Amino acid sequence: KHSTPNNQMHLEVARVIKKKWGRKGLTLTLFYPKGSLGNIKPVVKKFIELTNVKIRLEEASLDQISSEMILKNRLSRKGGEFDIALPATFGLPDLVEARAIEDLTSYAREYEPPNFSQNSLYRLGDHFSGKFYGYQTDGDAYVMFYNKPWMDSAENQKKYFDQYGEKLKIAETWEELDQQIRFFHQPKKKQYGGSLFRNKNYIAWEFWIRFHAKGYLPLAADMSPQINNKAGREALEELIATSNYLEPGAEQNGLFENFKSFSEGNKFCNIGWGGTQKTLNGPKSKMRGKLYFSPTPGGVIKGKTYNIPYFNWGWNYVVSSTSKHKELSYLFTLFASTPYASTCAVREASGYFDPFRVEHYEDEKIQETYGRDFLKAHKKSLQGSIPDFYLRGQGLYLAALKQGVYLANQKKVGVQSALDDVASRWESITKRLGVEKQKKQWGFLKSQYPTTLKGVLK
Repeated sequence: KHSTPNNQMHLEVARVIKKKWGRKGLTLTLFYPKGSLGNIKPVVKKFIELTNVKIRLEEASLDQISSEMILKNRLSRKGGEFDIALPATFGLPDLVEARAIEDLTSYAREYEPPNFSQNSLYRLGDHFSGKFYGYQTDGDAYVMFYNKPWMDSAENQKKYFDQYGEKLKIAETWEELDQQIRFFHQPKKKQYGGSLFRNKNYIAWEFWIRFHAKGYLPLAADMSPQINNKAGREALEELIATSNYLEPGAEQNGLFENFKSFSEGNKFCNIGWGGTQKTLNGPKSKMRGKLYFSPTPGGVIKGKTYNIPYFNWGWNYVVSSTSKHKELSYLFTLFASTPYASTCAVREASGYFDPFRVEHYEDEKIQETYGRDFLKAHKKSLQGSIPDFYLRGQGLYLAALKQGVYLANQKKVGVQSALDDVASRWESITKRLGVEKQKKQWGFLKSQYPTTLKGVLK
């Protein structure tokens, strides 16, 4: 363990692996989420070439990989179902609680170069309760996408000013964005206000930002829920109202359907990630070169406008608790997360891993894959993101929130009733998991909010 030049880190890790394991004919199994194979292939190819350790690839569900990991571990009597996995960053707390992934703290202390993390822009999700569990390999900060030709149109600019008395520009607040979405929605012409997610699995993410933009945190210091207060009600009511001005497929579209739909060019805006941009910047997209980008909108809090970027997905390399080769598996995760290897992964247009290290934004191939304007907005979002809900029982808390927001948006339950039910379920989850333990982790998570929002959010 010593200081290593950034472009040499992967070679140093590979040297250690080859010396200790290169002649043993070992094979590690990597469990990866559907859609990320393009990102993983170049990393695995280089790893095998440099170490003589083979990697077997096994595909998992995009949305359910954490559940599949837990199930595999429980069903495996002898262990060794898989060695390395790529769960969503928000899934780590539940994987830790299920004892499905290994505490890598001691390995990182032994092998990680001292200067390894200095250029990484987001590592909050790598740790839980003071221990290290996996390397972030994807910078999934939410970004706004705007239809540039529609926004630049002199006719639209005039109509918008005549109607609202203000210039049509990138929205700083959700109120502005909602107004713009209504303005552009013309379903008779098959032109729609937006492609924002409204399916059950993704709808809560927008509510999460809208609620923060009202000036509140989801929990008080004592772990009592705040999402069912007046701000929560207003945030959800505004989300539901905007649902009337989105494309017809918004309620059904998953990740890839959303990418494809917005690339057709007949919607005004979308919220997505770098993976969205890889599709929109691709050869089949009608939106290539026709987009404005920005962090997601915020709100006016105490008389000042704040943006509320949000890191709400991402993937982490972790090691299975049942692996027979934990040390070697850890070293693969370190290798894959080095500047060189991770740059090779992010470059691939056929996968959805996004920049998360300073080196990525400076790479010419990555600049070509994403476009410099997008990378500028993405970096700003990543550096100022509010964190996801990294608590014990994260999946339980979010499942309750997703259901409540979704049912309210479907008009199957009233807004206040939906939020009260979510709050009640949250209280039960907290009691079951231990109020004091949850308070401690929540206190840490609050301390990791962007400096610009500390002391602003109540």
